[in-house]
Amino acid sequence: MTTLTITKENFQREVLESGTPVLLDFWASWCGPCRMLSPVIDEIASEVSSVKVGKINVDEQPELAQSFNVMSIPTLVLMKEGKISDKTMGAQPKANILKFIGN
Repeated sequence: MTTLTITKENFQREVLESGTPVLLDFWASWCGPCRMLSPVIDEIASEVSSVKVGKINVDEQPELAQSFNVMSIPTLVLMKEGKISDKTMGAQPKANILKFIGN
């Protein structure tokens, strides 16, 4: 699966109504650690079929970032059945992210 761009317009459909867990990556183009993490998130999206992966640009979607209390980026949030299951901050190795999502 490919990485989805999550916006306030598609958030309800892609995240809250998703039948599978959703990994959300809160990021910004000016954030160095976010740029380092981005290809890892894309790899996970293409390799792990049990989780939907979405990216939320905090500069373009400040309402979503605020609703998740994102204070620093990158922040990863795991959503299950429309609710926050887990949250972690900072760039991390792929193995840690796979553990975070339960793979």
